[in-house]
Amino acid sequence: MNTLKTAALLGLLSALLIVGGGAIAGQQGMTLGLLLAVGMNFFSYFFSEKMALSMYSAQPVTPEENPQVYARVFPMVQQLTQKMGLPMPRLWVIQDASPNAFATGRNPSHSSVAMTQGLLATMNDRELEGVIAHELGHVLHRDILTSSVAATIAGALTWIAQMAMWGGVRSDDDEDRSPLAGIAMMILAPMAAGLIQMAISRQREYAADAAAARYTGSPDGLIAALRKLERGIERVPMDASPATAHMFIFPPGMLGGMSRLFSTHPSMEDRIANLESVR
Repeated sequence: MNTLKTAALLGLLSALLIVGGGAIAGQQGMTLGLLLAVGMNFFSYFFSEKMALSMYSAQPVTPEENPQVYARVFPMVQQLTQKMGLPMPRLWVIQDASPNAFATGRNPSHSSVAMTQGLLATMNDRELEGVIAHELGHVLHRDILTSSVAATIAGALTWIAQMAMWGGVRSDDDEDRSPLAGIAMMILAPMAAGLIQMAISRQREYAADAAAARYTGSPDGLIAALRKLERGIERVPMDASPATAHMFIFPPGMLGGMSRLFSTHPSMEDRIANLESVR
């Protein structure tokens, strides 16, 4: 199912780039859009993991580069991956005081789990294990490629909107395009990006939560971690790109207001209630 979803997202990206290029700059724009679509599809599949990690200046967790984090986290992840039948992912730490984490990659053999310094400082070992098990649940269910591709698409659509805002590329057939095309793309591209992110089912979060409860032996660690995450992110907001917000265990900017309506995640109350029901 996730493979079909990923293919659909890449197809939608291609169509939007080609049609958007045509709306902005006529035939020249469509040609550019086609070339960008081919390049972006290749990039999304092979390099979306690196893009997500580089956006947050993630540092590898190794005995040489982050020995204290490695000593604490590596045995925990190793035990969980053995239980789940997964290869060992690459581990990363993000120098951010806001507690959060995400998993990315194209398949279980090419996957990464990143966690912030704020998460490591906030969580005790039981809670940290719950968070890591949740992220490994996404790897197990192969959610990570769909999520990573959606982040790339959202970034590409934001670029289209910016192109339209600044008038795009001038071409010889400018007279063939509607003067309203640029304005339409300015409005529609961000809307499409939001719809793409909403297409990432909220059920994937419940499934990853359930996997964490199953493989840690109890939902209690993750429940405690989710409560701490909500308080911690409210106290120390994370400056995260909207294009990648859906990748995190708790999306930055989700707290309160209309943001919940458009969130890719269920509310924290619903997630905790669901976990408590599996005791």
